[in-house]
Amino acid sequence: MAYDVIVLGSGPGGYPAAIRASQLGKKVAIVEKESLGGVCLNWGCIPTKALLKSAQVYEYAKHAADYGIMVSNATHDFGGVVKRSRGVADKMSKGVQFLMKKNKIDVIMGTGTLLAPGKLEVTAADGTKQVVEATNIIIATGGRARQLPSMPIDGKKIIGYREAMVLPGQPGSMIICGSGAIGVEFAYFYNSMGTKVTIVEFMPRIVPVEDEDISKELEKQYKRQGIDIMTNSEVLRVDTSGDGVKATVKTPAGEVTLEADILLSAVGVVANIEGIGLEALGIAMEKGKIVVDANQQTNVKGIYAIGDCTPGQALAHVASKEGINAAEHLSGHHPEPMDYNNIPGCTYCSPEIASVGYTEKAARDAGYEIKVGKFPFMASGKASASGATEGFVKVIYDAKYGEFLGCHMIGNNVTEMIAEVVTARKLETTAHEILNAVHPHPTMSEAMKEATAVAYGEAIDI
Repeated sequence: MAYDVIVLGSGPGGYPAAIRASQLGKKVAIVEKESLGGVCLNWGCIPTKALLKSAQVYEYAKHAADYGIMVSNATHDFGGVVKRSRGVADKMSKGVQFLMKKNKIDVIMGTGTLLAPGKLEVTAADGTKQVVEATNIIIATGGRARQLPSMPIDGKKIIGYREAMVLPGQPGSMIICGSGAIGVEFAYFYNSMGTKVTIVEFMPRIVPVEDEDISKELEKQYKRQGIDIMTNSEVLRVDTSGDGVKATVKTPAGEVTLEADILLSAVGVVANIEGIGLEALGIAMEKGKIVVDANQQTNVKGIYAIGDCTPGQALAHVASKEGINAAEHLSGHHPEPMDYNNIPGCTYCSPEIASVGYTEKAARDAGYEIKVGKFPFMASGKASASGATEGFVKVIYDAKYGEFLGCHMIGNNVTEMIAEVVTARKLETTAHEILNAVHPHPTMSEAMKEATAVAYGEAIDI
């Protein structure tokens, strides 16, 4: 059967691309080898947030007396926590199935391989093959956990994020190698559940892509929670011959041996670009990613690529917008190109992290003269009432014109606050407008206005 569009992969980039193309009158099919919704819905963004919510509820129960509530002997059912997480993921995947039917998109289960421009071979789980054709193909194959030779994932003692979500029992101790979003989120979850957690980070600071002040604050809070942190450190080898793991770690002070029940490798993501026929078609690749233009087109006419297999940030919301843009472009529209400097990043550890735009260092390196303001949640009435005074909001403005260069937050629920900054920056809002936009009191969000007031010497509450 011939289609107008075939989407290879049904993650948070693929399924919105398919829906948008269908909305624009195209006949669409989507090819998926595992579960609709891809990694994000089934093994990433959604189920991890369910695990983290359970950890947060458990923390609340343990500290209920701080709020004048008596809860005796709060315990957790680790298996029940995992089961709830899987239930949330299954529900979301079924939701994507419904959206495919609603938008009259054919779902073809199997592994897709490009044979020629406009031609795809799909191999089903039972080995049967079929060839489908389309005027346009959108590659949305996503990414997977990066593996290092020093830590080969065996699924039992050395695990990746998938196994970390569905362990049959709670480990007593865990080494987490890598402190990006995946590493610090699992560190919070397992530490809250009672596992002894040690983070090993190669870079000089944890969450290294964030503003330096954010890294310092998270490290302080994590150490307070009982998490051990080793920066400027590298796992050289892992011995799994005994009951648990013995990791030899190179540190600034010399080599040390860490022992734990399990090691979680969280050292980044690599694109799924092997074995899908890119080389045979001459599709350009660079540094393990598919090269695309501003409209997500590859160098081969009629073939687009989006999401984690392309050079943009490996984030679900980036993939979704890229997918929508690709669908609109192949339909003859002129979508606005992505602005990759206005993409919010959210990390759902506790305290949460949210950021967008320039870090302070990046702004200075770019040649800006800047005004910086920081408002601690310790001074927020809503944060005090909530019992969540950790963290702050940090804003960075161009001193000359008041341009909103960047914002970095760490604290309770800040992932729900960052959209204000994304919208403000999209509208080219300056510090003047933020200062004069009345923020509701008492809320966590008024910290945005307060931080801006600090930057301009107009602070009221600190």
